[in-house]
Amino acid sequence: MTHRDELIATVKHLTQAGKGFLAADESPNTLKQKFDKINVEQKEENRRAYRELLFTTPDLEKHISGVILFSETVSQSTHDSKNFAQLLQSRGIVPGIKLDEGLAELYPGSEEKYTLGLDTLDKRAAQFYQLGCRFAKWRCVLKILNGTSPSELSIREVAYNLARYASLCQKNGLVPIVEPELLTDGSHSIELCATVSRRIFSAVFAALNEYQVILEGCLLKPHMITAGATWEGKKDLNAIAKHTVAALRDTLPVNLGGVFFLSGGQGELEATLCLHLINKENNTKGKSWPISFSFGRALQNSVVKAWGGKAENTKRAQELLLARAKMNFDATLGHYDSAHELKDFADESMYVKNYSY
Repeated sequence: MTHRDELIATVKHLTQAGKGFLAADESPNTLKQKFDKINVEQKEENRRAYRELLFTTPDLEKHISGVILFSETVSQSTHDSKNFAQLLQSRGIVPGIKLDEGLAELYPGSEEKYTLGLDTLDKRAAQFYQLGCRFAKWRCVLKILNGTSPSELSIREVAYNLARYASLCQKNGLVPIVEPELLTDGSHSIELCATVSRRIFSAVFAALNEYQVILEGCLLKPHMITAGATWEGKKDLNAIAKHTVAALRDTLPVNLGGVFFLSGGQGELEATLCLHLINKENNTKGKSWPISFSFGRALQNSVVKAWGGKAENTKRAQELLLARAKMNFDATLGHYDSAHELKDFADESMYVKNYSY
């Protein structure tokens, strides 16, 4: 493949020790949900101003190796006309792009979903490569419905949807982030989540192999293994770490480029602590792929509140973003200490049923 060496080099840059991703790929509708809470109008200039706050945060490159962008953001610029993608590149941060186009019913009336956008993906991947992006993200979702595993049809559709996406991305020079997210919706146990997750991961990597995806030039964005959001038992973060590491080590090929966890609606502190415990657990098992974070809400929740749409609050909001990124950097290295948390970060859940963005 023409881009093989470039893909592997990009992965090496993205997986620098401790560094993770800032997921800033929310659609305008998703940003509206954030902005409504702080009484800020959801319009292009406010979206641009908020993204500028994120991307110009001093020293962000010390803890963040890549930023996932929404399509409109790639062509937007700072107030002094610096293109966002070029600005990130100049700071040593790799720009990435969300390429999926949302979800649709797997079949009429189904609660299970498939991901839209494959029909135009080849062309769009080439376009965003020309605009400076070097990795991409594609989200598929699965559900445990009424305590029952996702259907074989759903798992198969997700696996081959992700494999086709990954293949087309690599053809066009983009490192694919493969995201088969098992939603936390439901009251299922952590044990059922672990069983289902093994089936999902195994199917995805079998499909990636069939599509001859270069695993050294590919990344996985998985969920953590947790009980359902409405499970009535007490949450055990150490159990989450043990189940997550066991599921990954049972199913992931050793030559995969890296693992970047989504936060799945966890609070800012909980997501960081789980990441820390997962890395500590994994480090006791011997060499593996790099494990880091690809957080959106779990990096931005306190930031957007501090900003409140006011330019005079930019400095404080950026300080919080840097602090949250540093905490996750430390957690990726297994060095996180919750005693150093700032009082500004509240561990409120950000779970949203059927979350989409």
